[in-house]
Amino acid sequence: MGIDGPLEWRIRPAGPDDGAALALVAQATFLEAYAGLVQVGDMLAHCASQNSAEAFRSALDEGAKAWLVEAVKTGAPLGFALLMRSALPDPQPGDIELKRIYLLDRCKGQGLAGDLLGIVVAGAAGYRRLMLGTNKDNERALGFYRKSGFKVVGTRTFTVGTETFDDYILAKPLETS
Repeated sequence: MGIDGPLEWRIRPAGPDDGAALALVAQATFLEAYAGLVQVGDMLAHCASQNSAEAFRSALDEGAKAWLVEAVKTGAPLGFALLMRSALPDPQPGDIELKRIYLLDRCKGQGLAGDLLGIVVAGAAGYRRLMLGTNKDNERALGFYRKSGFKVVGTRTFTVGTETFDDYILAKPLETS
């Protein structure tokens, strides 16, 4: 396919050795989302602390689970999901947080997000609720989450440098067996 066409992709479990690939996607998608909203110095500082290869390696070493989306032809990272102990306000027993579910813009609208979320839900087996936070102005993400069974259960603020954004906290009940 051409540069703008659909890609063939695969999803696989990610490990600490995938920290650089996770960081690359996290930084690219953060730039896609916040360019023009956050000063470049603040963006770089945020990515260095929150979206670095070392931050992802550390999270995975501490028990987080991640799944990496790759282009079949090249192995290039296209997206990922990161599941970990909840750091959201007022976590309840049995909560787990979908800390990140990021896809490059060119990969959206191909069913990939739904497939990735399905893998995350399976990976959260044994937990009571799947939690996440997302910007309250991200209508595309909010529509996807609502369609996927999430409901708004709270709010929080998200600060990058001097800019503060309002997030919704969403929850999806999980089947426990």
